[in-house]
Amino acid sequence: MRCPYCGSLDTQVKDSRPTEDSASIRRRRVCPDCGGRFTTFERVQLRELTVVKRSGRRTPFDRDKLETSIAHALRKRPVAPERTERMVNGIVRQLESSGEAEIASSTIGELVMEGLKGLDDVAYVRFASVYKNFREAKDFEELLGQLGAVEEGAGSAPTGSDD
Repeated sequence: MRCPYCGSLDTQVKDSRPTEDSASIRRRRVCPDCGGRFTTFERVQLRELTVVKRSGRRTPFDRDKLETSIAHALRKRPVAPERTERMVNGIVRQLESSGEAEIASSTIGELVMEGLKGLDDVAYVRFASVYKNFREAKDFEELLGQLGAVEEGAGSAPTGSDD
């Protein structure tokens, strides 16, 4: 593993332990050349996934990019990092177990929106505004109207009137 500080290829593992959800191994490493310490995570990868963009371009799936986009949506929101990590793990697991080697970027976006809707409404709206390329305020109004309708339907009992 290359040292992020000096670039040396000769780093040593000082400690390894499973993460809380046992989905990866956390390794503490040290560089003998510069003395820098850093942490790496090792995960099982079931298959190589390729993302098919709207333009038709194909790129390798990047879990870090997924985590970053979710983190942007959740910035300054009261969501525990463990819940975010669980959501990312769930999305990656769904993608890997789909049986498809190529995944449309829209599929990933829908999975993220579904996950964010369950975590935090504000993050959901933030992500949706970028994902759906909102251009004006009415785009937000429509999404908020849909979100409010879903919450009202889930939180209230039917009244029996058709007003």
